[in-house]
Amino acid sequence: MMRKAICICCALYLMPFDGNAQIQTHAGIQYLMNGQKDMSTDFYDLSNTYFLADSLSSFDARKGEGLVNWKRYRLSPRQAFNTNGYWPVRMQMLDFPDAAYDNDPDLKLLVRFISPRTVRVTMLTTPIVPQGKDQDDVMFSPSFVRRLADEGTTPAGKGWSVTESETAIAYQSAYGMLEIQKHPWRLVVKDAKGKTLTQTRHVIDNDSSQIKLLPFSFIKRGSDNSRSVNPVFTLAPGERIYGCGESFTQLNKVGQKVHLFVTDPQGPESDGQYKPVPFFFSNRGYGIFMHTSAPVTCDFGASYIGANRLFMGDEEMDYFIFLGDPKDILDEYTEVTGKSPMLPLWTFGTWMSRITYFSQEEGLEIANQLRKHRIPSDVIHFDTGWFDVDWQCDYEFSKNRFKDPVKMLKQMKEMGFHTCLWQLPYFTPKNRYFQELVDGGMHVVNATGGMPYEDAVLDLSNPKTVEWYQGKIAGLLRQGVATIKCDFGEGAPFNGSYASGKGGLYEHNLYPLRYNKALWEVIERERPGEGVIWARSAWGGSQRYPLHWGGDAATTNTGMLGDLRGGLSFGLSGFSFWSHDMGGFVTASPEDIYRRWLPFGFLSSHTRAHGAPPTEPWLISESFTEAFRESAEMKYKLMPYVYAQAKDCTEKGLPMVRALFVEFPDDPGAWLVEDEYMFGSQILVAPLVESGIARTCYLPKGKWIDYQSGKVYGGGYHDIDVGKIPAVILVRDGSLIPHAPLAQRTDKIEWDKIEWKAYRVDAPSCRGLLYRPGDETPQMIER
Repeated sequence: MMRKAICICCALYLMPFDGNAQIQTHAGIQYLMNGQKDMSTDFYDLSNTYFLADSLSSFDARKGEGLVNWKRYRLSPRQAFNTNGYWPVRMQMLDFPDAAYDNDPDLKLLVRFISPRTVRVTMLTTPIVPQGKDQDDVMFSPSFVRRLADEGTTPAGKGWSVTESETAIAYQSAYGMLEIQKHPWRLVVKDAKGKTLTQTRHVIDNDSSQIKLLPFSFIKRGSDNSRSVNPVFTLAPGERIYGCGESFTQLNKVGQKVHLFVTDPQGPESDGQYKPVPFFFSNRGYGIFMHTSAPVTCDFGASYIGANRLFMGDEEMDYFIFLGDPKDILDEYTEVTGKSPMLPLWTFGTWMSRITYFSQEEGLEIANQLRKHRIPSDVIHFDTGWFDVDWQCDYEFSKNRFKDPVKMLKQMKEMGFHTCLWQLPYFTPKNRYFQELVDGGMHVVNATGGMPYEDAVLDLSNPKTVEWYQGKIAGLLRQGVATIKCDFGEGAPFNGSYASGKGGLYEHNLYPLRYNKALWEVIERERPGEGVIWARSAWGGSQRYPLHWGGDAATTNTGMLGDLRGGLSFGLSGFSFWSHDMGGFVTASPEDIYRRWLPFGFLSSHTRAHGAPPTEPWLISESFTEAFRESAEMKYKLMPYVYAQAKDCTEKGLPMVRALFVEFPDDPGAWLVEDEYMFGSQILVAPLVESGIARTCYLPKGKWIDYQSGKVYGGGYHDIDVGKIPAVILVRDGSLIPHAPLAQRTDKIEWDKIEWKAYRVDAPSCRGLLYRPGDETPQMIER
């Protein structure tokens, strides 16, 4: 493959004045379609004009709006002892006519108050103030949009008071403070005791350092005069950052550069993401939702250890700042973008799949074998092979291999199985619907109105396309299909033009959200109360349309670790429900890895066996079938616990698979753990990510009871033997865990025969949640 040449000037543009960007990073990936976008490189370009936030020109503290003065700068190369770097240098504009433009513009700053823990700060880089933008924003939950319209956002109405001095304006609530310093201009976020949590950087902060870091700024590109903003906040010693979506790298993002750009990373073993989310929070007690769908590169102390540099593709900074512990922040964030709805009980059962079942007979045989081997299960999934031509989505069962699909679906249902079907939003030129989509204007177009790709990509910002798509799905649901796999969605044309009137800069990342929404809504409309999808891609707000799985994992320890990290990070980004392919996806899973993956899979909110065959346990070995059955039986007996915890998560914006520090924010050790998790609030799980019969675990303060052996452990580090089910599974002291009699399908669970098991060592009493189908809210049981 020929490599595109880079001229000396372009190479120079990629050299940062702080000396850390690497040219080869983009020489290697910038020209590959839908590869990650590194937005930071634009902020090292000598052809751009730089505007640095300098001072507060005016501000009405009661209304929460005013003007910030931005000083015009350029980047100037500087040689020092045979090393070149960049320094920001003040600039006088040469624009003509000069009277028509401002050298140092005053631009709008808006501060709006959402709740006592949440404040919204918007900064514009043009004189144009967007109107009516919130009402049509698909990232916001509908209830939040209604709140904005009905309640307003003034400080007094949201629990904030304001004071003003000669040097600053301070907004105070019971949970913290937002201080706007006038000159030099800064935003300062403080806790309730007045401790500074983070603040924006000003150019004068460079005075004590030889590294002349660009502070809070925006650029006007020399190439087209488009603008992008770069908020820069301080990063404190010992600070840790979490979130940003289903990221497979280390949970703590400090020291990393995270690209919030939807891509197909080919698996959970790289730094790319199927599901980036423009939200993060700090162990210091604050979080930030970057309200944008444009790409963002988050440089969390990677190029400068004392700064969070948020390189945005957007021309506007619209940030929601949250105050509190992780649970508080997740609750507040999901009040804005929406909480996951509760899912039907059957979705929490076992999903059996492979790539792929090809016929009616094969599907029914799988159903019969599951019942024959007494493996509790509720869903059978047909992947890419249910069409007449494998991978060619036409929304119709192959007439050759599915003689009577309606009869098959009815037989499945009588056996207690719901059926899921695969599809995707791309249509190749040989697809039967390709020409219809093109002729109907239902695909994403390029600047000429033609095809950006060889495939027709559904334009889901077009109501006509959504209606067409939902009509195809509705036809399947009416035949008896229960749900649909929402595969792909990461490849929306970045250079495309969309019916929304926006380009790919804003629509590429939104595509998974529109895709998730369109599919979820037709399923919920056709089957009220039964809404569920099985999606791979996502963006902020997609948690309203569950559920999502971790993509195409390698059948290795690395694949398992990547999925575990991804699931934890996803849960720290506002998603309650998540799953993954037990054993990995890419090749037939080695039995040892698959066996160790089972408890991780069954002790996740949702459980699926899927990937290259065989995935079915009876095709592997008798002992493996027994191991699979044991893990499945464990979950089905625990289903009252799973169901109640799931409902609790949907009310609070919490994840079922959650990092330890969410439950134990005051335990410093809990913030360091990346290969254990809490399954709900009361059960700790430590998977075996390597072969063995024991593993080292960190346990938060208190007593912990081994779910399998009954052995008791205190807080701290321990080497713990796994049980017959190959994972460390511990119950928190003081827990009351409901168990149901074993059932082979969730609709046969005997809810009137729940047995409560008390796990008590030092706790004065035991508590647990009860939530049954038909209940409105979980009930706390104490004994």
